[in-house]
Amino acid sequence: MKVLVTGAAGFIGSWVIRRLLERGDIVVGIDNLNDYYSVELKRDRIALIDGLNTNRFDFIQVDFAEHEALEAALAGKDFDRIVHLGAQAGVRYSIDNPRAYVQSNLVGHLNIMEIARHRKVEHLVYASSSSVYGGNDTLPFRVEDRVDHPLSLYAATKKSDELMSETYASLYRLPQTGLRFFTVYGPWGRPDMAMWIFTKAILEGRPIPVFNNGDMRRDFTYIDDIVSGVLSCLDSAPKDDGEEKAGGSRTPHAIYNIGNHRSEELGKMIELIEDACGVKAIRDYQPMQPGDVPATYADISAIERDLGFAPTTPIDVGVPNFVSWYRQYHGV
Repeated sequence: MKVLVTGAAGFIGSWVIRRLLERGDIVVGIDNLNDYYSVELKRDRIALIDGLNTNRFDFIQVDFAEHEALEAALAGKDFDRIVHLGAQAGVRYSIDNPRAYVQSNLVGHLNIMEIARHRKVEHLVYASSSSVYGGNDTLPFRVEDRVDHPLSLYAATKKSDELMSETYASLYRLPQTGLRFFTVYGPWGRPDMAMWIFTKAILEGRPIPVFNNGDMRRDFTYIDDIVSGVLSCLDSAPKDDGEEKAGGSRTPHAIYNIGNHRSEELGKMIELIEDACGVKAIRDYQPMQPGDVPATYADISAIERDLGFAPTTPIDVGVPNFVSWYRQYHGV
């Protein structure tokens, strides 16, 4: 299979590419290498992929929100399917930098769909987010739930992506699958995520910000499980048969939650980091941040039923794995 992966230098994207190459696929990866977080970390992820020496990976630095540059960069490149993971991420960053989200997550998503439409790709898998559930207070979150009340612009752009994909699936019968990711973590993770922030601060002896006074729960999903789910989806395009898909569409468009199906207390995650670091955290309890939600919890029955997805990594295993990688990467 020949696959285009956006967000190739990102956390999930780089791991997806590694798994695709391991199984023998050919990959074109694109990323604009922006400075939302460490460009060095992004380059190190790409270097790790290049180090596999498969000769089946082609990396192109380009911004997919610039449609002319994107089309020029992909001219002459062959691919059958697309995994669209590139986006402007982060709930809190969207409060101060809203235009970055509209450009990357809305314009960029449209540009990738246009590439998919004109290339007649077999399947477009794209990243949505658990943030679309917004103010929903019924747990666990189900793909059948209404998601009309986002609490951040980031969440609104991800819901908008789902709506645009539904339109393209209806108008052009473009097979698509949207994945609502739940708090992905693990080695090579993102510096803006709580697990990285807490680990760094604990090892440096600084206080960690604990929002909502610690009354937070998250469905933490380990990167290996996420990648397995992404590839299962990539290999199983929704059929254009008029039957109702996960998420409610009768077009070739499915939407799945992809999580660990466990809602863990934030305090437990902190305790696991403390144990792995051998240092107690200094906890700075703070009120809830604007745009954030107190709890997430994925109902994964749809992706279990359709694709046999079954996460295998509890945080008791995953958190120490992340801390071990972090210490090795930073030499601390």
